[in-house]
Amino acid sequence: MATLSNHELWESWTRPLLLIAVVLGWVSFLYSATLWSMVSTWERSETFAHGFLVLPISLWLVWRQRDSLAGFAPHPAPSAAWLLLAIGIVWLLGNLAAANAVSQLAYVAMLVLCVAALLGWPLVKKLAFPLGFLFFAVPIGDFLTAQFMEWTARFTVLGLRLSGVPVYRNGMEFVIPSGTWSVVEACSGIRYLIASVMVGTLFAYLNFRSLPRRLAFIAVAVAVPVIANWVRAYAIVMIGHLSENRLATGIDHLIYGWLFFGVVMLLMFLIGSRWAEPGEAVAGGDGGAAKAPDASFDPARGNAGWAALAVALVAALPVLATRSAEQFNRAGAPVLDKDPAALADSGWRAVPDGDSAWQPAFQGAPSEWRQVFEKEGRQVAVYIGYYRNQDYERKLLSSSNALVRSDDPTWILETRGPRLADVGGSPLTVNEARLQPRFAQTARQPRAVWQWYWVAGRLTASPAWARAYGIWSRLLGQGDDAAVITLDAPAGEGEAALAEFARSAGPAVAQLLDETRKRR
Repeated sequence: MATLSNHELWESWTRPLLLIAVVLGWVSFLYSATLWSMVSTWERSETFAHGFLVLPISLWLVWRQRDSLAGFAPHPAPSAAWLLLAIGIVWLLGNLAAANAVSQLAYVAMLVLCVAALLGWPLVKKLAFPLGFLFFAVPIGDFLTAQFMEWTARFTVLGLRLSGVPVYRNGMEFVIPSGTWSVVEACSGIRYLIASVMVGTLFAYLNFRSLPRRLAFIAVAVAVPVIANWVRAYAIVMIGHLSENRLATGIDHLIYGWLFFGVVMLLMFLIGSRWAEPGEAVAGGDGGAAKAPDASFDPARGNAGWAALAVALVAALPVLATRSAEQFNRAGAPVLDKDPAALADSGWRAVPDGDSAWQPAFQGAPSEWRQVFEKEGRQVAVYIGYYRNQDYERKLLSSSNALVRSDDPTWILETRGPRLADVGGSPLTVNEARLQPRFAQTARQPRAVWQWYWVAGRLTASPAWARAYGIWSRLLGQGDDAAVITLDAPAGEGEAALAEFARSAGPAVAQLLDETRKRR
């Protein structure tokens, strides 16, 4: 079989490469808001700063296979265009729900399907890993932070007790004889895990050929940073304790953490290198003459230009649908009627807020209201955060919205779970939580909290159902009005007050929200 010179090879691929570059640029322009939401997250979050490296690495992985790709004949694949439309609908739903992760994953999948639609499935199969690696650019994983913080706190407390150090734990805080320590978001280990999985997956691809070995190393890359973070947290507390808090309490806290993580990762890669499987399949073939494509090789075959136009039009459909939905759903800023008399019922009367004031850490609500009501010496505080015209930055359902943030200086989320309650005479499963004051705020009383959502006239405590109701409302052109409602009272006897207030004032709360929605 004859060989192609580099010049001939370049000329034969010029048209397909130009078409795919134009189409990918067009798709990125159409979905620039989604792309920018990813880039802005890379900029502001150390956890996802690796996103800037994903595209260069993927391009390098493609470049190192350039010789083996020469024998592939790029032909348009119509089936990929149908998949592109399906993923576009997923992006549309994610965008209507302001679900960043869904829309971002769909956007990256659309880029991959554009390559398949224009160059064909055989070539995409050959580039499966470089294209799949692009998904590491999606900043996802924050939802695991709370669970990872809990695991880190449990392991640290267990390690201290096994070491003979007495510990008293209060949520994410714990006290030992030498001082007080807290497990915050930076201690969760999420950033170690995400970095390890990305680098470990790349290492496995480059150094192993068999799928079992690759999967085994990726599994190690998942487990090692999690366990290493537990050991790191325990070691830092022990260093601080044994040094009477002269070490591991300031900036050296972070330095020790990253040094420890770096050493662990280096050891993991050194051990993995002992079982490396270097070979032609892994090396990818750099340099040398390329094999000629088969006789069917023709960059113009299959009407590539028409295929590119069809892909560009299909990719535009979800964006056009979104623009149309926005025109129907856009409305003015909401204004809650903050009249305490609207909620006063069955003897409840509005009173000034006390020193124990608390409200959930929900950001970006255009209209908020907190009011305390009292009856027979019992107090219940009501908080309503009303959302409208939601987007990626200002929305009801977000990983940054919570009852209590991990760095809250006053409160700690001690427990949380579902509870069946009577809200306005109808059964509703609400989220029940118990808030504990931090050690520095011991003069405050623990608080019992009930929380649920109101979305387009429907009540639910489930974020998934809240998203579904919001999507359906926007598809019907009825807007994206939604709200978070919380009731809180002193823990203990105050829990009975929550039940009574929810039962008696529930209809008034729903009516207040419905009237606010009608004033769109």
